[in-house]
Amino acid sequence: MADASGDGDIGGRDRDPEGRARNARPRDGLGRPLPYGVDGVERQPEGVVRSPAETVAEAQELLDAGKPFHAHEVFEDAWKSGPDADRGLWRGLAQLAVGLTHSARGNTTGGARLLRRGAAAVTEWSAEQNQPRPYDLDLTGVASWAGALAGRVEQTPTPIDAGTEAPRLRRP
Repeated sequence: MADASGDGDIGGRDRDPEGRARNARPRDGLGRPLPYGVDGVERQPEGVVRSPAETVAEAQELLDAGKPFHAHEVFEDAWKSGPDADRGLWRGLAQLAVGLTHSARGNTTGGARLLRRGAAAVTEWSAEQNQPRPYDLDLTGVASWAGALAGRVEQTPTPIDAGTEAPRLRRP
């Protein structure tokens, strides 16, 4: 098996140039692994440090493009690199993106559960921090979107369209 740099790996696991385990398989737009050698969707680079405004803008673009898995990776970077006080916010937004991902993959139970978990996390963070609109995010609207979508996902056995169902992170 080849690593991300094409050099191979002892033990059969993909590794990045620093030796960390990384799956080099191509992925589809919802983050599902594809067979080696197939063209996939370009992956989000990991470990990118962005400002909160850049994080929100990039995640919104990815959500609008129907790539919630990739948006989750942007939020994950923010929670890992940002201030400790903001980790709950970014982790909750990442859970919402993963919930949308699972819903688009047809995993109704997991999708609805993660949408509700993410909504609860951002609502709790907002109350604890007394910040209803951090970084111009509409957390009340996002939590409401997630609850409504979770209810619809549970009522429909078919996958949803992630781009059509994407939330508006900021109020216009």
